[in-house]
Amino acid sequence: MSMTVLVINGPNLNLLGERDPDMYGTATLADVEQLCRSEAETVGLSVEFFQSNHEGALIDKIHEVRRSASAVVGNFGAYTHTSIAIMDALAVLTVPIVEVHLSDIYAREDFRQHSYISLVAEKVIVGEGPQGYVLALRHLASRLAG
Repeated sequence: MSMTVLVINGPNLNLLGERDPDMYGTATLADVEQLCRSEAETVGLSVEFFQSNHEGALIDKIHEVRRSASAVVGNFGAYTHTSIAIMDALAVLTVPIVEVHLSDIYAREDFRQHSYISLVAEKVIVGEGPQGYVLALRHLASRLAG
């Protein structure tokens, strides 16, 4: 039975490829999902994708998969820096969580350098563009195998 990883994306990530391509690149969210599907197949995982611009919808999805997902890869966009509620929802999970950011949040504005999600994530990957998701899946495949 394949282990399922929830890949969850927050606000504005539906605009990848259009929104500030100098910062976030030209890959679309569909491109990122295809990259993840390919990597997941390579490392023996299944992936489920979810994106929302709404904090409550993200929390509801986390609650929904709390007993079915084997791990979570999350890019919560701006909610990373503001949402204690998303952090609390993730803290209930008993599975590994990897936080991903396309850009290097630690080289950006001061307000982007604090992450509530990092407080509950076991790994944080920043500044690797779409490859960050691949690195997260590789980490999780190794972690879940051991």
